[in-house]
Amino acid sequence: MASTDDEVALEFRFFRVYKDGRTEFFFPPWDKIPPTDDPVTGVRSKDVVISTEPSVSARVFLPKITNPDKKLPLLFYIHGGGFSMLSAFSSRYHNFCSIVSSDADAIVVSVEYGLFPDRPIPACYEDSWAALKWVASHASGNGPEPWLNDHFDTARVFIGGDSAGGNISHTLAAWVGSIGLPGVKVVGVILVHPYFGGTDDDKMWLHMCPTNGGLNDPRMKPAQEDLARLGCERVLIFVAEKDHLLVVGKAYYEELKKSGWGGSVEIVENHGEQHCFHLHDLKYDKAVELVNKFVSFIKQ
Repeated sequence: MASTDDEVALEFRFFRVYKDGRTEFFFPPWDKIPPTDDPVTGVRSKDVVISTEPSVSARVFLPKITNPDKKLPLLFYIHGGGFSMLSAFSSRYHNFCSIVSSDADAIVVSVEYGLFPDRPIPACYEDSWAALKWVASHASGNGPEPWLNDHFDTARVFIGGDSAGGNISHTLAAWVGSIGLPGVKVVGVILVHPYFGGTDDDKMWLHMCPTNGGLNDPRMKPAQEDLARLGCERVLIFVAEKDHLLVVGKAYYEELKKSGWGGSVEIVENHGEQHCFHLHDLKYDKAVELVNKFVSFIKQ
């Protein structure tokens, strides 16, 4: 009898699943680089442990301190990668967060959350929420990380992410609005080319989340009540013209506007560009434009 080991049971955008249960990814492994101090901008970075069980960590970026008495805004950043790939410690996210930290004069906490298949969804949401609560634990000035105790303006927190990280950012903002996040104020949310329900990728998300609630799961397809109570004042959404997620990003914008939420929302379309194009070359002129808009949203 022929072996079934190589028979494919399911195939998605990022991976295929064999009948014997193996998962094979289509993309090569991503790099991971250590935290570094940038001699040009003065941005410092370090890695911190949020929890050991489950394993959640983050990379913290601190801009050059010229006035020790000045408190700084904080960006809580969530990387993309289809809930199954990439890392806060990869060079593309390290470099992006370092530039934002320098240009926005902001602390950045970039979370390393659990990925499918080792830790299926909802680990990504739960880990990111645990890390955001860790940030909030510094509100009284006696948290575990001295950089936050000394420099963090608890009234200026921003949540941001790209692709899958944009999706997770929405869910965190919805949880802030419904559960609360004592001690800090989330001012704004930045979604860069976010994933939401309404594309062929929905089947992949449902497969990665064994406890899913179907196509109307509010983490995949945002519910109107969650949109109406987003726990922030401002939202900035980036979409890209040649991105297959363009349609769901625009739909999110329209649904948020009519949800009854009382904040302000802005959408920026990156014309002629692909999904998350900016991360591949941060010096590309349109990538610089995106980063500048991202930064100005934090600084305004």
